[in-house]
Amino acid sequence: MAQKITIEPVTRIEGHAKITVHLDDMGNVERAVLHVNEFRGFEKFCEGRMFFEMPMITPRICGICPVSHHLAAAKACDEIVGAKPPRPAHLLRDLMHQAQVLQSHGMHFFELAGPDLILGFDSDPATRNVVGLIGANKDLAVKAVQLRKFGQEIIKTLGGRKVHPNFAVPGGVNKVLTSAERDQILSGYDQSIETIKIGLSVFKDWASKNMDDINKFGVFPTGYLGLVTEQGSWEVYDGQILLINQFGDQLELFQPQKYLDFISERVENWTYLKFPYYKKLGYPGGVYRVGPLGRLNISKKIDTPLANEELKGFKALNGGKPVENTLYYHYARLIEALAACEKIHVLLDDPDILSNEIINPKHEFTGHGVGVLEAPRGTLIHDYHTNPSGKLEKVNLIVSTGHNNYAMTTAVDSVAKTYIKNGEVREGLLNRIEAAVRAHDPCLSCSTHAIGQMPIQLTILDVDGSVVKEVVRD
Repeated sequence: MAQKITIEPVTRIEGHAKITVHLDDMGNVERAVLHVNEFRGFEKFCEGRMFFEMPMITPRICGICPVSHHLAAAKACDEIVGAKPPRPAHLLRDLMHQAQVLQSHGMHFFELAGPDLILGFDSDPATRNVVGLIGANKDLAVKAVQLRKFGQEIIKTLGGRKVHPNFAVPGGVNKVLTSAERDQILSGYDQSIETIKIGLSVFKDWASKNMDDINKFGVFPTGYLGLVTEQGSWEVYDGQILLINQFGDQLELFQPQKYLDFISERVENWTYLKFPYYKKLGYPGGVYRVGPLGRLNISKKIDTPLANEELKGFKALNGGKPVENTLYYHYARLIEALAACEKIHVLLDDPDILSNEIINPKHEFTGHGVGVLEAPRGTLIHDYHTNPSGKLEKVNLIVSTGHNNYAMTTAVDSVAKTYIKNGEVREGLLNRIEAAVRAHDPCLSCSTHAIGQMPIQLTILDVDGSVVKEVVRD
């Protein structure tokens, strides 16, 4: 008989989701669906607040991505007041953001994805976690924690705390960096680089032994989108938005403020997470991927030597064409961690980063601002409209994980159909389906900003777990 398997919750991700796998009469997968089953209403309840509160309000969307929201909100506020931050403030914001990318990527690879890669997809779920990693390689586990600490301490130095920092303000930042603080940060640089190199070795060793999985695990064509510099280099804080197709051809290159000319969103009735797509190609023809895989696919180079050498190897994986393999998100993530770490050193070597010219006092109120940057998980867009007094009238957020919604759903369906055959359903196979989501490092708390009234399904069970009644509100 046909059967439905529910994986709930999806583990080792930020936020709440479940997966339903529908089997046909032969025990093969008919379809598998990712359901994001939490709802956040930040766009709506921010209306009526003053715009300058947003750099402190929006980080509360998530404890994993607060720096990204803090800085994107500040960039939008810069435009509202018409005050471009001085160069030292720009450098300091970039420094904080590189630290966020580094600590987030390091945590995901070692603590969240690491148990699958280091211990194995089929290892005992009781120990397939960070505790199991400590047992398998305590030295590596400690280094991984120290790597995240390196990034977190930079955030704390600048913003006063590791989570929900108080740093960026409209037109600049509120704190200078001292030479002693710079030297303290630099003292942890060499060890952090070494840990990332170990991570790269771990992944490459795993990949060499698991190419069969890599080549059939969620491999499908999409476009790719993210920020690049004017020279086409990897960029996470500033730049233009580049969109390429599955063959690597440029579709669009545009200023972030014009995102609505190119991006629209679709709503489905089985998830609270919307589906962004490229307007000109429609849905699903215009879907694209963001995040580490997307950014490396669109970047011609990385402007730091170690990461650029790794990028060359990444580009060679598919003969110079975009890399489509979902499991290579992990490789791309480590390359970006290396780039972010190197960029931290570059920024700290710039004399202007110690300047006290950190705020632009000249304001020319515009009432509208768009702040865009590359959060660890992908392109993050904050768009604010205010009335003449600065009170917010409209807020639009397109969050990194939302861009990847189609990719996550497609990967889940593809992996389920690849690994579950003839009714064989075991824990390790279900873990692979979870890993299809996990590879994207989703932050679901950030991304669920539904529009209007969303469908709700209420299921009533009796004491034995049998369904008594289902009520659906469309």
